Formats: sequence, structure tokens, C-alpha cells
Amino acid sequence: MATIYDVAQRAQVSPATVSRVLNGRASVDPDMVVRVQDAVRELNYRPNSVARNLRRSRTTLWTVIISDVGNPFFTAMVRGVEDVAQRAGYSVVLCNSDEDPAKEAQYVTAALQDQMAGVIISSSGHAANVNRLIEAGTPVVAIDRQISGANVDSVLVDNEHGAHMATAHLLDRGYRRIACITGPRKVSTAAQRLRGYQQALREQGFATPAALVRYSDYREEGGYAAMASLLDAGDPPDAVFAANNLMTVGAVECVVDRGIAVPAGMGVIGFDDIPWAHLVRPSLSTVSQPTYELGRTAAMLLAERITEPDRPASTVTLQTTLKVRESSLRP
Repeated sequence: MATIYDVAQRAQVSPATVSRVLNGRASVDPDMVVRVQDAVRELNYRPNSVARNLRRSRTTLWTVIISDVGNPFFTAMVRGVEDVAQRAGYSVVLCNSDEDPAKEAQYVTAALQDQMAGVIISSSGHAANVNRLIEAGTPVVAIDRQISGANVDSVLVDNEHGAHMATAHLLDRGYRRIACITGPRKVSTAAQRLRGYQQALREQGFATPAALVRYSDYREEGGYAAMASLLDAGDPPDAVFAANNLMTVGAVECVVDRGIAVPAGMGVIGFDDIPWAHLVRPSLSTVSQPTYELGRTAAMLLAERITEPDRPASTVTLQTTLKVRESSLRP
């Protein structure tokens, strides 16, 4: 069997460089990364998992805890995690918390009991679960959601800016009573997207009445119910910004059921792109997140945390993109 020294000799680099590449470290020169990866393939090198586990007293598994396995946003994100994990010699175990802190706590307990090499978590907002991992010495990275009260590596997107872009776009298209359907109150992404919506309205001299805001559950049914509540109010909106993809789908379904034309009677824009957003009619305007890059970056941070457990925690914030389609383009 080929060893790490054989790979180093074939790639003409040091064994330490091979180790950094296999662990997903971002500090290696890209040319060296390619050479090491080529040598690994040519020699059919496989890390010695037994020796690795003895050194770490852990498995070669990463746990990825996400809040909703049914949301396509997380599908691309987990793919980004898995691609880096595989190159670094790890496999991924996927867990679905269903936005339930108790279920999330159960998965954290399982990760600790099974001595997982690391955990990537999209938390329901409770720092206690993440702090249990930190206190046990388990490498952990928070993804998508900021966790107040936990000193942890995090990979986020600029939610406020994305929501601001979406709301400002609706204002530019002539909509004036713009509603916001946001997520659970304790989830950071929901609060940040609500703030971006409110800031865009204030900057253009519009009020931010509470009557136009609905808190929901980041699910399709919740988006439908929130939209119905807005339409049944005394002075319904002429546009809506929905703070995630599934709630956008639910909101549009409700609007269509009520016989309201999109975008003439109701402008719609959502947060998170949807794979088929450009196929429906009218096509859906969205704020697109770099979902694959979120996962890839989180996995690289986790690999670095495993290699350097004592380094200071860091936060990486990625940018969003506004994708304007038919649903927000009032004639």
C-alpha cells in the first residue's frame, strides 16, 4: 500500500504538505494541491484510518446537523461539505433536526458518544448544544446561522444586505405596501433578513408597520398561512418579501389560490434561490446564496480546526446575489 511518503515523493513536496492537503487546509499553494491530488489518484493512496483513529481517539466521520433536510438549500450546502470531507479522508453523517432544539440536542449527544471527528451544525439558535461540543473538545463549525453565546468558527452569508437588495428592488419597481414573511424569532437569519427589509424601507422614507410583518416557520405551509393572514388584513400588501425559499413557494401558492395576478397584483421576491425558479410562470425573483460555497468553506474550516484545535475562532461571511425575474417586475 502506498504511504504518505510515497505521495510526497511522487508530488515532489514534503509529507507535511501532503498532510495539509489531505486535511483540506486552505493555506497550501494551489499548484501543490493539484500535484498532491494527482499523486493520490495515481498511487491509489488511502489514509490509514486505524492509525488516524488511534492518534485522534476519534472516528473518521463528520456529523452534519441541518435544520430541514427537505429544503433544497441544504442539499447543495451538504454537497460542498462532502466534497471537501472526501478529499480530506472523512465521511459525512447527515442529521435532520427539524428546527427542534430537543432533537438537535439528541444528535449532539450521539456525536459525542460516537466520538465524531467533527461537527458542522446549522443550529436552531440554542448555544447550549454547540457549547457542549466545544467543552468536550469536539471540533465544530456553525454554518448558515450565527450562534449567540458560543465562541465557534462560523460560515454565514450577509443576510441583511440580501434582504435590503430584495426590498429596495421592489420599491424601485413601484411597490409601496411591501410585506415581509420572516422565519422563527430566535433564528439569526430571520432577524437579520427582517432588519435588512426594514432598513431598505426606512432609507426611502417608508414606514415599517408591524402589520406588514409575519413570523413563520421556514416551511411551505407556514408561508401559505402567513400570506393568507396578510391578505385577510384590512389593508393588504401589494408585494411580499419572503425570507426563505419554501415560504416563498407557500406565499405564491396562496396568492394564486386567491386569484391575484403576479406581478401585476402582487410582487413577489424570495430569499434562497430555487432550482426551478426560472421555469415556473411567472419566474420567481430571488436572493441567491452561494450554498455550495457555504458548505465547502465550512468543511475547510472544520479540517483546519481539527489540525489546529487551539487557533482563535473565525467567521467567514459570503455575499448574496439578486436574481431578478418576472415575479417582481410590475408592468
